[in-house]
Amino acid sequence: QVQLVESGGGLVQAGGSLRLSCAVSGGTFSSYGMGWFRQTPGKERECVAGITWSGGRTYYSDSVKGRFTISRDNAKNTVYLQMNSLKTEDTAVYYCAGEPLSYDMFIPTTPRGYDYWGQGTRVSVST
Repeated sequence: QVQLVESGGGLVQAGGSLRLSCAVSGGTFSSYGMGWFRQTPGKERECVAGITWSGGRTYYSDSVKGRFTISRDNAKNTVYLQMNSLKTEDTAVYYCAGEPLSYDMFIPTTPRGYDYWGQGTRVSVST
């Protein structure tokens, strides 16, 4: 059974930084495309970042480009989201997601593209 466990959320002031981690167990992590999504009440879950198996290709939404960095450590079965220059509008529950893929260049960017999800970690950015 594949499990994803996020950590690293919390309360931070605007302009600050947080690093989210997502540890994956029970599957072949090195063949998973991975994504980070966020969701606020009443809104759809939004993909903010994604990364291919090898880490050689990444995706960022326009809202976080230049501020967030996704990375992965296949030896540790972990994907990270470094969030810098945080804004109040980044406040959300953040979820990591994984999908076994046969093509290393593809990054799913919608929730339907992922089979496996973590439980979420809350990020709150204050003024």
